Amino acid sequence: MHYPEHMTQPSTLQASLPQTFKALLLTKDGDAVQAAVTDVPTEQLPEGDVTVQVEVSSLNYKDGLAVAGRPGVVRNYPMVPGIDFAGKVLESGNPAFKPGDDVVLTGWGVGERHWGGYSELARVKGEWLVGRPERFSAHDTMAIGTAGLTAMLCVLALEDGGLKPGDGEVLVTGAAGGVGSVAVSLLAALGYDVTASTGRVEEEGDYLRGLGAKSVIHRDELSALKKPLEKERWAAAVDVVGGDTLAGVLASTRYGGQVAACGLAGGMKMATSVAPFILRGVTLHGVDSVMCPAGRRQQAWERLGRDLPQKLLAEGVATAKLEDLPQLAEDILAGKVRGRVVVQVAGE
Repeated sequence: MHYPEHMTQPSTLQASLPQTFKALLLTKDGDAVQAAVTDVPTEQLPEGDVTVQVEVSSLNYKDGLAVAGRPGVVRNYPMVPGIDFAGKVLESGNPAFKPGDDVVLTGWGVGERHWGGYSELARVKGEWLVGRPERFSAHDTMAIGTAGLTAMLCVLALEDGGLKPGDGEVLVTGAAGGVGSVAVSLLAALGYDVTASTGRVEEEGDYLRGLGAKSVIHRDELSALKKPLEKERWAAAVDVVGGDTLAGVLASTRYGGQVAACGLAGGMKMATSVAPFILRGVTLHGVDSVMCPAGRRQQAWERLGRDLPQKLLAEGVATAKLEDLPQLAEDILAGKVRGRVVVQVAGE
């Protein structure tokens, strides 16, 4: 197997590391991408100053795109996908971490440009890691993962813009998915009047109301809004869908309202106008969790530790194995995955 130039082959392995480790490895032959659980030589771990024994990872929409071989996510092959992981430090050349530390990683191009979390071992830059919050187990952090971090960043953006409980309806699109379900739960716990939008109202309505949504609407109500300005409804919104849905959200946001946009499940392009911005003073916040600065990232994890209801961690989470991921990737892309999926890596 040919490995990219960014990978190093140390002349000696530390005694604490095994000779091989199990990982879901993506390989490419022409245009075809194959995903298979493989025993990988430890000497082929990528560059980095901290080696982590991965305990758990998670399944995100971006992971689904990568594992299913869709273009635009993975930048080089072979690749170990998985944009999140939690585990224990085995080796560290970074003064911020020592062997035995419990750590979490989300984003930073891991699972896209740098080998990620669907693996028993990971080697990364120490600056990408954060210490695991005391309230959470490793499993909890991956039940939160990039999706939960992104949801919290959206809430912070709306709060920074002045949103307060009692201001009016707050919409969450794609509400039954990973980001959406956490956003609904967080906003409801903070006292907001939450409306959840989903394409699966009959199947997921009770689940979303159980998370705290006061009402549940079908996503088609939003994508069908085509005028530059529609009837004012939302004081604020968290949008994970993009496309026509985001256009409809903007057109129906109240004067002075805000929208935090963080996803593109409904498409990259949207047909909208400047009217919501220049006639209603609507603010559109772009929210990114991948390259989010360390200070803001730490703030978001602290708020999750304080505000995230335990019920979400207990009831909105499924567990999978590495071998389940090829099928689960297709399921999440088809909108069939509810809430969060934690991938159990240790002991695979």
